[in-house]
Amino acid sequence: MIVSSALAAPGQKPKEAVDYVSPNIGGIGQLLTATIPYVQRPHGMARLAPVVTPGITDRYLADKIFGFPAGPALLMASVGESGAKPEVYASVYDHDFEIATPYYYEADLETWGIRAEFTAARQAAYYRFTFPASPHAHLVLSLRNHAEFTVVGDDAIQGSARADGTVVHLEQDGPETREYFYVEFSRPLHSWQTWQSGAMSQAQKQSGDDIGYVADAATAAGEAIEVKVGISYISAEQARRNLERDIPDWKFDGAKAEARAAWNNALGAIQMVGGTERQRTIFYTALYRSLGRMTDITEDGKYYSGYDHAVHDAEGHDFYVDDGLWDTYRSLHPLQVLLDAPQQEDMIRSFIRMYEQSGWMPSFPSVAGEQAVMIGHHAAAFILDAYAKGYRDFDVAKAYAALRKNATEATMLPWSRGPLTNLDRVYFDKGFFPALAYGEKETEPQVTPERRQSVSVTLETSYDDWCVAQLAKALGKKEDAEYFTRLAHNYQNVFDLSIDFMAPKSADGAWVRPFDPKLGGGQGGRDYFTEMNSWSYTFNVQHDVAGLIDLMGGRDAFNAKLDQLFVEQYGTSKFHFLDQFPDATGLVGQYAQGNEPSFHIPYLYDFSGQPWKTQFRVRQLMDVWYSDGPLGLAGDDDGGALSSWYVLSAMGFYPVCPGNPVYEIGSPIFAQTTIRLGNGKLFTIVANHVSARNKYIQSAQLNGKPLDQAWFRHADIADGGTLVLEMADHPNREWGSAPQEAPPSMSGENLTALRPQ
Repeated sequence: MIVSSALAAPGQKPKEAVDYVSPNIGGIGQLLTATIPYVQRPHGMARLAPVVTPGITDRYLADKIFGFPAGPALLMASVGESGAKPEVYASVYDHDFEIATPYYYEADLETWGIRAEFTAARQAAYYRFTFPASPHAHLVLSLRNHAEFTVVGDDAIQGSARADGTVVHLEQDGPETREYFYVEFSRPLHSWQTWQSGAMSQAQKQSGDDIGYVADAATAAGEAIEVKVGISYISAEQARRNLERDIPDWKFDGAKAEARAAWNNALGAIQMVGGTERQRTIFYTALYRSLGRMTDITEDGKYYSGYDHAVHDAEGHDFYVDDGLWDTYRSLHPLQVLLDAPQQEDMIRSFIRMYEQSGWMPSFPSVAGEQAVMIGHHAAAFILDAYAKGYRDFDVAKAYAALRKNATEATMLPWSRGPLTNLDRVYFDKGFFPALAYGEKETEPQVTPERRQSVSVTLETSYDDWCVAQLAKALGKKEDAEYFTRLAHNYQNVFDLSIDFMAPKSADGAWVRPFDPKLGGGQGGRDYFTEMNSWSYTFNVQHDVAGLIDLMGGRDAFNAKLDQLFVEQYGTSKFHFLDQFPDATGLVGQYAQGNEPSFHIPYLYDFSGQPWKTQFRVRQLMDVWYSDGPLGLAGDDDGGALSSWYVLSAMGFYPVCPGNPVYEIGSPIFAQTTIRLGNGKLFTIVANHVSARNKYIQSAQLNGKPLDQAWFRHADIADGGTLVLEMADHPNREWGSAPQEAPPSMSGENLTALRPQ
């Protein structure tokens, strides 16, 4: 899939989409987590990257490679002495002698003089190690975490370990989830040893928390030994079958070519004309990270999508953990609905299956086997967004039943799962989630160290309730629709008119005093907010921006507050502010591009009559906080959340309120962008005269008709279409500014004033 860009030099092959991807972007975190340069298939379950020096947060700066993933095992190659610890086999490496792509990785293991390469299939990995001449060349597998393996021959090993990360069980005390592997070598390795807790032996089977295998063979200079690994969450036998299906032959270059073609096809769903090499690199890398969610294939050949780990029940039924919906419902899922709606429907069916088997609709990855949520039950937004855009190939009635159960029976407490508490009942009875009164000690036993996050819980639950209300309306459930719509207005109850900020209330309805909208709430603001402060969360009313504007006293007051957000300083030194709010990276004033609750905020000017300010801000955020080097992301990518924001914004639009099937218009950076929708139709955005300075929209046409508003409906583009924007270097303050041209909100423009006159 060739991308239109600057002409290639004579004799030089034009770049394809995959050639722009730079997986090491973000390899140094702004403050918290760095990205990982995964090699995988689009939505593949085998995700491969070098395992580098333990404890180094910014993995791009690591000095050594310790090995490579083989399911739950660590695979490594070396020469010379052998031992029973992974560090014995570690090697220094240099990024200048590295190739990192979405489909292939290569590095020199300089300590051993070995070239390591790997590529990926959907549920299998393929490695090639090219050795120097040595009488003692080693291939090593090491495992931890309740692991076991069996040497099943001179050319094969199988085993498993308890799955790391986040999993979902049928019950809190259900069976542990294991990850299985099956390894094949391209040549028999007759001489080998195994170890347990440092003790070497000839035992064919080992089990424990520190076990391993090391083969010893002579190699000629330039000799390659290949290793294929199948993975599964069902059994070692299923891992073997996955390997045989995905990589049936010993043809490394063929597997590499297939992986490259798969990525070119996926990335080629969006093509552009114009922009710089840097912008195309950032864009396609962001798109690559937006397509990284794992899927799995059951034995009947059906796909069930998931973000992290697949699990199964005692009868062998597969179901899948949900992804981090608090992060991904905002931009990642809406982007994927555009590109592959059937896959999103598939994922919803998987969520419903999890509800059938676990009794709950998933909300966020669990911790230690418990279905714990961050805040909110945002499966409602994910499912409504697909439904509202016309993608309904799932049991809507059952999905609604699951969402209704979550909304009415599951506690809203952060990182907790269980029945309703007294705090939840305050939300239903009084319309807000209660905070502790100033100086009050915690009395609710279910509150975790993440504390109550009371204002954020109220705001995000109000949005979820709106989503449930929309599905209830669609299903003709009038009483439910009215009930949840009332709850969707609960955001109003935590807006303190005396200070014009969202603020905490104690259970008796009194405002918590003292309260600082900037620094209140302790670490991460968690007494009242989620990782952010009131400056950000005051704008967190995605489903009713019109109502929020009215609460603030109208458009002028709203715009003044929004303007101030982007210049308001810290109230303390910057390092103290970031120490309290480490997730608030990518700062522009109090706005934090590095954390998801901010994502929709620059687009709110489209609602308040000043869309040219949206155009200015989104360009600024893309230019400042996204780059093509290891420091290229403003914060944690969170499964593609930050990346998908960039993809959508670079194309020129963004969904402020998933579930409301419209897109708000920003400022595209490419002269032309063509999206191949999941149904094969094409949606094209043309930005005439666009440039770094020409970021302001003068006029617009959608499908050949004048567009005087800064938004459009999904239905307008679902079967293809063209959006034409005329760009210039100065704002057009008239375009999209009239009150009747604002995007739709729950309250609409006829809202009865909520502010006392």
